[in-house]
Amino acid sequence: MKTKLLITLLLAFGLLTACAEFDPHSMDMNQALHNPKTKADHEALALHYEAVAQEMQNKAEEHKKILIHYEREPWLMGKQAAGFDVHCKNLIRIYSQAMEENLEMAKKHRLMVQ
Repeated sequence: MKTKLLITLLLAFGLLTACAEFDPHSMDMNQALHNPKTKADHEALALHYEAVAQEMQNKAEEHKKILIHYEREPWLMGKQAAGFDVHCKNLIRIYSQAMEENLEMAKKHRLMVQ
């Protein structure tokens, strides 16, 4: 019983985290992208993209752990979790792609600094 409750809470937390609206861009990206004039501006954008990439990597790792747990003990999830593995795999792919794209943008801004 405790295991089922723990797994249910873990899944609910994971789904809420994945579905929660979050804005990784705390700076005014529109202005920053259109007006990077100095090396410091490009450096700030590169740091920003790297921070977002790290957050995307953390999210992907979190979903990988959930997926491993699901694949190890699928019977604990019950019928309501059918297709959950596909959902996790899609989120992992999306977060990984977002991480790569943010790292690429950081790389481009670092090149502009040089």
